[in-house]
Amino acid sequence: MSLKPGKKAPDFTLPSTSGKNFTLSQNCKGKACIIYFYPKDFTRVCTAEACDFRNLFGAFRNFDVAVIGISRDDIPTHLKFQKEYNLPFELLSDEKGNVCNAYDALIPLIRIPKRITYFLDKEHVVRAAFSDMFESKAHVNEMIKTLQSEESKKSSNS
Repeated sequence: MSLKPGKKAPDFTLPSTSGKNFTLSQNCKGKACIIYFYPKDFTRVCTAEACDFRNLFGAFRNFDVAVIGISRDDIPTHLKFQKEYNLPFELLSDEKGNVCNAYDALIPLIRIPKRITYFLDKEHVVRAAFSDMFESKAHVNEMIKTLQSEESKKSSNS
């Protein structure tokens, strides 16, 4: 399961690799964003996913969409991960798993984040969600397809 498209995304505040707290309603005010939840830094699939977002970061920037990664890893681990893989976006630490839980991105009992990606529009309404625990590249590709579709809808309405 995931948050349903059309539902307002829950606001949250978490520590960030920027050195400041990140609050969705403030840091992405009036801006669309991709929020991707992932299990753990430095694991094979999570590293591939982060690198896929990094490699297509220019495309997300062209769509004027922020990219934010969230896991339960602490900030020192996120900073090492971000530096080692030259990630140009913020990573947020949800050590208690409360935000993961609010976004239906937490596996019950073992409380590890699921691999789930959300596209939120400028009002932070969920427009798309994609979940696949073992396939990282599909998350990035699905978000690019969603953004292209949104862009073509805007163009045809103009």
